[in-house]
Amino acid sequence: MSKEFNGKVIIVTGGGSGIGAATARALAAEGAKVIVADMNGDHARALASDIKGKGGEATAHVADVSDPTAVEAMVAFAVSTYGKLDGAVNNAGIGGPQKPIADYGIEEWRKVIDVDLNSVFYCLKYEIAAMEKTGGGAIVNVASILGTNGFANSSAYVTSKHGVVGLTKNAGIEYSAKGIRVNAVGPGFINTPLVNSSLDAEKQAFLVDKHPIGRLGESDEVANLIVFLLSDKASFITGSYHLVDGAYAAQ
Repeated sequence: MSKEFNGKVIIVTGGGSGIGAATARALAAEGAKVIVADMNGDHARALASDIKGKGGEATAHVADVSDPTAVEAMVAFAVSTYGKLDGAVNNAGIGGPQKPIADYGIEEWRKVIDVDLNSVFYCLKYEIAAMEKTGGGAIVNVASILGTNGFANSSAYVTSKHGVVGLTKNAGIEYSAKGIRVNAVGPGFINTPLVNSSLDAEKQAFLVDKHPIGRLGESDEVANLIVFLLSDKASFITGSYHLVDGAYAAQ
């Protein structure tokens, strides 16, 4: 049976859990050779093993995407392992502390910007260079609904996600003629380890109320959109930002 991504080599950063893991599984199920990249090597290896146990192809790779040298090595690993790079999902991220701007620590700010924004630039830089050598590819950057909206006490996260949307637009403009499509997705609040570990039940209930659909999203729902944007079905879509948010931003 034909699969959409047969023979395609795709990196998924932050691939060990949450949206990244759901996306890696979905891509592997469609025939992709997936590099599961994550800072947590145990998570990355466990997911790669699970994918292979279900008949897919995946390799774990440990990488700190806030380090440009590590990102360059990650892309080189993908190319040396599978011979090329066809796609990437730049998903790794952190939430950061919940504080008003005047109380936000300088190093706290820098860490969030490094992980959530600078890393996307590093990934694009090296992923695009690899894709140019083989004639094209597709990239999805995982932003957030907070790539266009504000959210009190989350200045670094909001700023970084706005930046990811801007980077995506520029990349789409600069590389579409070279056969490289770059898009971003803007998930609402998703039922992931990041949300579950950082918010108590009261705060999670508050977030549910912010979504007219009446619940948080699920990782698979975001993964489905990412997989579509990476596929040839989205061949005329680039430089754009797509919400998957239960009508959060429609209010």
